[in-house]
Amino acid sequence: MNNAALWYASRATGLVSLVLLTAVMVLGALHRSRIASARWPRFVVGDIHRNLSLLAVMFIAVHVATAIMDPYVHIGWAAAVIPFVSPYQPMWVGLGAVAFDLLIALVGSSLLRGIVPARAWRTVHWAAYGCWPIAVLHGYGVGGADSRWGVVRILDLACIVTVLAAVAWRVKARHPDQVVRIPARVANRSGR
Repeated sequence: MNNAALWYASRATGLVSLVLLTAVMVLGALHRSRIASARWPRFVVGDIHRNLSLLAVMFIAVHVATAIMDPYVHIGWAAAVIPFVSPYQPMWVGLGAVAFDLLIALVGSSLLRGIVPARAWRTVHWAAYGCWPIAVLHGYGVGGADSRWGVVRILDLACIVTVLAAVAWRVKARHPDQVVRIPARVANRSGR
């Protein structure tokens, strides 16, 4: 693979990864709040979330591999997992390593979900709320001229707005098991 192809592959897989991770975040928020309909039962939302997560991991693996193989930037394999040791843009590549490490923890805990206690799995899974914004910052900072392109900025902004809306909806939504129901006779006495 020539240098230009590696450069384009790294940038393209990074952008596709951002879109996939955004979709994973949105579906995770929807699935957690137990959204469902006749057309989209909860298990379908969960399956799509899981499959998009796996697809995102594959694109991220290609993104990392092509960035490391690109002779222009000289990142190295260690810098992909050890934050802030890259000779090329250590801050921004370091944020990518942090996001990658969080993603590895998420994938590992999900693969061991049957073994890991539910509370531990859920705690590790909360790392997704840190992984995604760190990955966005990584893409914006390391992207250089790419991040200044109108299309890339619009894509970044659309992803940010979409995730913020999903998280806000998730925080506001009530799980049916959490809704407090006041018996009618008590509600009538209290004037409600």
